[in-house]
Amino acid sequence: MSLFQRLLFAFIIIPILEIYLLIQVGSIIGGMTTILLVILTAIIGTHLLRSQGIATLQKVQTSLQQGQIPAEALLEGIFIIVGGALLLTPGFFTDAVGFICLIPILRQYLVSWLRKRIQLTPSSSPKSPFTIEGDYKRDD
Repeated sequence: MSLFQRLLFAFIIIPILEIYLLIQVGSIIGGMTTILLVILTAIIGTHLLRSQGIATLQKVQTSLQQGQIPAEALLEGIFIIVGGALLLTPGFFTDAVGFICLIPILRQYLVSWLRKRIQLTPSSSPKSPFTIEGDYKRDD
């Protein structure tokens, strides 16, 4: 399945799932309570987003001060941004995925899963050990 097909599938299925869940939850606990619950998850999500974002930013700064590349902290930052966006999107499925991205233990699991799935290659190949640097002069 191509990336386009996966995205198309997600943009069709996820809204349908969200509408279904909102209707089901609304029929059980009531419409106004459902709306308040969606607003409450957005408020909790923004607070969690702020605290986790600050903690991850501090990890990045600590790594940089130690002269290390903050790859893991940057990946966590990406998940935090995605989680925050999903929590601001109304619905229970996106809220669940957003909270998974913002809870530190689950986020670290996602980061390790992602690092196993992708392989980073250097942008330029290192110099050959047989390279000899020097100046030359052409005699005609």
